[in-house]
Amino acid sequence: MPHTPRPAPEWEIDEWLNTEAPITISGCRGRVVAAFAFQMLCPGCVQLSIPQAAKAYRRFDPGDVMVVGLHTVFEHHAAMTKTALTAFLHEYRVPFPVGIDRPSPDQPIPATMHRYAMQGTPTLLLIDRQGHLRLQRFGHVDDLELGAMLGRLIAET
Repeated sequence: MPHTPRPAPEWEIDEWLNTEAPITISGCRGRVVAAFAFQMLCPGCVQLSIPQAAKAYRRFDPGDVMVVGLHTVFEHHAAMTKTALTAFLHEYRVPFPVGIDRPSPDQPIPATMHRYAMQGTPTLLLIDRQGHLRLQRFGHVDDLELGAMLGRLIAET
């Protein structure tokens, strides 16, 4: 995890699925946030990242850890619509909230992905209880490593 935490930029989300109300980083203060950026047509996301996010969602107390998905589409835009994503979340039984990253009008990279300078998907963002970005990692993170990192962040006061 980075040694010098910096405030996590707020997400730019068009719409939230699997939740009654929008989720913001500022609204999650006091909890650790594990945000999994994914695309539903990304094999690494489907095989590794989404199941890992679902496990974290089920195993950690929601008072300690907020698990969210960020559907951030930078390719195959016509195929990855809200309707397709809604069906995908249902078929894969995704239990956690998923935000649809806001498209950028002047570039193929969506707004939150651009704001965080993500390299692609899957990307994991870990945000501490004070709203500081503590980890941003492109690619899959081992389950044990993720659990240890979340445990350390939960234990911080």
